[in-house]
Amino acid sequence: MFSDDALLAEIPRLRRYARGLTGDVARADDLVQDTLERALVKGRLWRPGNLRAWLLTMMHNVFVNQYRAAGALDYRAPEDLPELAVRPQQQDGIEVRELERALQQLSPEQREVLLLVGLEDLSYQEAARVLGTPVGTVMSRLSRARERLRQVLSGQTAVPDYLKVVK
Repeated sequence: MFSDDALLAEIPRLRRYARGLTGDVARADDLVQDTLERALVKGRLWRPGNLRAWLLTMMHNVFVNQYRAAGALDYRAPEDLPELAVRPQQQDGIEVRELERALQQLSPEQREVLLLVGLEDLSYQEAARVLGTPVGTVMSRLSRARERLRQVLSGQTAVPDYLKVVK
């Protein structure tokens, strides 16, 4: 069984990943709590190794289960957030908010891969294990996620060809 200190040390990473998945602080905290509760209940199943990867896998599974149970609720941030006056030192906060909005425009699958590889610094193989997908799927989702993120951040919000309805 893992130590309490080891589990506590992973909470900031879990919160960061959960915030990226949900786009909402309250839902992220709920997801972290649900994940930690499951980890404590299932702790006897953990085999010594990478605790972070085990917890991220568990969080992914909890998120997917909740997402499906909720009927694929829209996890995007509200589109009509009020615009505030910008002073030069506020620019960083605005860029972070724009990035958060852009992340929420990705599909959950693309957002998960981008967060695991880009934010949590997992290798393609580690991300594939966390998500339970082949490495090639991780690579293609990551490529699409990066391209979509570039489009959204540059103001190109056109619908990609693969999402267009053919008449």
